[in-house]
Amino acid sequence: MNEYHADLHVHTVLSPCGDLEMSPRNIVRQAVIKKIDILGITDHNSTYHTKVIYDLAREEGIEVYFGCEVCTREEVHCLALFESHVLCQSFQKFLDEHLSDVKNNPERFGYQVVVDKNENIIKQVDKSLISGLKASIEEVEREVHRLKGIFIPAHIDRPYSSIISQLGFIPMDLNIDAVEISKNVIFNDFVGKNKWVEKYTIVQNSDAHYLGNLGDVTTLLRMESTSFNEFRKALKNEDGREVIQEK
Repeated sequence: MNEYHADLHVHTVLSPCGDLEMSPRNIVRQAVIKKIDILGITDHNSTYHTKVIYDLAREEGIEVYFGCEVCTREEVHCLALFESHVLCQSFQKFLDEHLSDVKNNPERFGYQVVVDKNENIIKQVDKSLISGLKASIEEVEREVHRLKGIFIPAHIDRPYSSIISQLGFIPMDLNIDAVEISKNVIFNDFVGKNKWVEKYTIVQNSDAHYLGNLGDVTTLLRMESTSFNEFRKALKNEDGREVIQEK
């Protein structure tokens, strides 16, 4: 069994709050420097940069899980991760169908640009990517799992945009694969004050919007390989695979 460092919550220049330095190539370069084995590319309500980063990362021996950070109708942020580009494209169709008709304000939130591996701008997204979808958290969860993805409520410790801040609790019938805590809390302290969270697998990621923050914290995974199926097993603590808490 091997141990891998994963940062499963990374934004790119496409996210309106993502720094201009967060280009696909720069992200991969920084991941090499930080010795990150697995990246989860999770722009706000968009998957457009997953494939280009996957291709660049493969050249460096880094695994990439395709995904995004969804903002639901309740304004709950959730990570959705998928095994392949094809499945991720299917989820992008769901996002396009449910994205709110709110135009982005570049002067306030920044430009939402898609770039290629050479950092050429190939597309600009006009609709606001930080607005809530016209889909509930239950609808999002069901679609993620229909596409055999992994569904993780994001930064549950935050006093805004989290499942706890928005709903006050985690619905018992919501099928979640793990919960994420932000880099701003210490694992032992958070669990000690929130005993209810012990029943869930907990991951912790950087939520990087700036290059220097990539890999500030990582999730340590004990698995045979970096494959998505191994990751799924680690979240379920199956066959010796597990999430190791660096306490």
